[in-house]
Formats: sequence, structure tokens, C-alpha cells
Amino acid sequence: MDRSPVHADAGAGISLAANGLRSLDALGVGAAVRAAGRGQYTGGTRTPGGSWLTRMDGAALERAVGSPLLGIPRSALHRLLRAALPPEALRPGVTVTAATQLRRGRVRVDTGPEGEPLEADLVVAADGIGSRLRTALHPSHPGPVHSGSTVLRAVTARPVDLRTDFELTWGRGAEFGHIAFPDGRAEWHAVLNAPAGVRHSDPLDVLRRRFGDWHDPIPELLAATRPEDVLHHDVAELATPLPSFVAGRVVLLGDAAHAMTPNLGQGACQALEDAVVLAARLDGAADVDAALARYDAERRPRTTAVATAARRAGRMGQQVSNPVAVALRNSLLRLAPSGVAVRAIVRHAAWTPPLTRAFADE
Repeated sequence: MDRSPVHADAGAGISLAANGLRSLDALGVGAAVRAAGRGQYTGGTRTPGGSWLTRMDGAALERAVGSPLLGIPRSALHRLLRAALPPEALRPGVTVTAATQLRRGRVRVDTGPEGEPLEADLVVAADGIGSRLRTALHPSHPGPVHSGSTVLRAVTARPVDLRTDFELTWGRGAEFGHIAFPDGRAEWHAVLNAPAGVRHSDPLDVLRRRFGDWHDPIPELLAATRPEDVLHHDVAELATPLPSFVAGRVVLLGDAAHAMTPNLGQGACQALEDAVVLAARLDGAADVDAALARYDAERRPRTTAVATAARRAGRMGQQVSNPVAVALRNSLLRLAPSGVAVRAIVRHAAWTPPLTRAFADE
């Protein structure tokens, strides 16, 4: 169930690491996603003037974990995931207001004043960082907090002449990055240190002034973007881990369970891992409660570790604003041995999904 009245293909782009792609393989759509995306083989991290801090070797990453990073429009990913489901499995325009535990392991789902309540054996709450069900299950939890950053992003309206597939550029309290798509267009993002709630009447003009003197192709990416395509969101996270992802027969998944900062590009990959592990543990389970407990025991330590690493990456990268600290960080990155960037990605991407009976039969 989705409270949106239609399945709108919103969002900009996404970069999927090998663990996310393996998860999609387990869900049966990995090949289609790879065909719709573009492998990110060349790039790295640069300074605003254009000098390299680190290089990313996509071929080395592919040798290490079986796949380079893959860039794909979110709209394409959403369409492929929907196409893998029977139409009757999707119910748009339904707002879930509560989930109540009943006897005999059942859950009643309330769908607002005009909707009829439903009953289910299991409710999976994948309702994002602002999850209503998470708040109801954990009323004492502090919930999402502002990370100190805000992000603006878009997909270019036309192809752009890019010399690399993937780049991050770190300035003082700012980051600009891009990922390339198969049709020559690109997704770009700009992350800035900013309090929550700051908005601009013309965000694209603000970015053109803020990043206009940064190296190519940053000005070109902004020039190839329509103002109406720019998305602006404050970056929030669940800085305090939840005590459990499971409450009775209600289970949390994705950002509802472990929303993290985007500094490692692992948010969506961890949500996909959740889905695969949950399906595997429930596959043929005689004891659903034991299967859910196993899911919780597997997923909380891993997602907490990835979220912590993402937070640290942001504090060492984009969020650094002191000029002395920026110079020190840049010097350390330049002196780091080759392959450090690949090993940093491998640390989280080297994950293998549990085998389900359906996947084993393929």
C-alpha cells in the first residue's frame, strides 16, 4: 500500500553497489537493472580546482566484488521493480494510519476514516524516514535528526560531455558529485552545510553562483539542468539506533528502520538487503516469530555499522569547513596508497544474500 494516489516516478538518480545489485539478483530483477544502468568505471574525488585527491578504479572494484558501482535513474529502477510484481499487489492512494496486534499472530491495519481496516499475518513498514508505524512502535525513540547538511540534486535535461563516470568534489563545507547514465545524461548532487528548513526561490541560480568557479564539468552540469527539475531535501538520519526492527508481527525495513546519511551511497542498498534477508528468513518458516527475530538479529548490527561509517565519512569529507582541516584532509588523501577508495567501497559492498528456495531453483 502506498499513500501516493499514483505511482509517480520521482527522484533523481541512484548509485548501486555490488551488495545492492546482488540483492536485486535475489529478487529476480538484477539483470534488468544492470541493462538499464551504466557501470561507473572511471572517476574519484577532486578539489574544486580540479586536482585529484583519490582515483576510483571501477575495473578493480569489479574484480573484487563482481560489479562496479552502477548508476541508474530512480524512475527506471522504480519501473523495473513494479514490473516484477503482479498489478494487484500494488495499492496506491491508501494511507496506513495504524497497525494493531491481534490474537493468533494477526495484525489489523487501519487505513484512515474512509478506508476499511484490513487484517494480515505480517505488516512490513517501509514508510521511510518519517515512518508513522516506527513512531507508534517506539514512542520513546527520538526519531530522525538533522545531520547538519542539505542536498540539492537533479538529472540533466540533455547529455553532457563527461570525461568520467563518477566524481565527488570536496570544498569547504560543500560537495558536488555526478553519476553518468547510459543515454549521456547525468545525475548531479550538491551537498551543503546548512540548518534545516533553508530554501531558495531560485535554487539553481544559487548553485550556479556557489559552484560556478569549480572545475569542469560542474558548470556544464548545472547549465544542462532545468530549474523545475531541482529537488531540495534536508539530510536527516536516525542517529540513535532502534532497539528492534520487529514488534510482534510488524517489521520495519529500509529508512523506516535505519535512515542514514548518503555519504557512502548505501541507504538504498541496505534497504534492498533488508528485503532479501526478510524474504529468506520467512521462506518456508514454520515459526514466523522466530524468523522475524532472526531478521532483526542479522540486520540491526550491519545497518548500525554502515550508518555509523556513513556519518563518519560525512564528517571527514563534505562537512569539513575549517581551511586548516580541509588542507590536512586533502594532504592525507593524496598520500594514501592507491586502492584505498576501492577498499573503502568493498568494505560494505562485499555482502552475499542468503539463499532462498526460489532463488536456488533458478
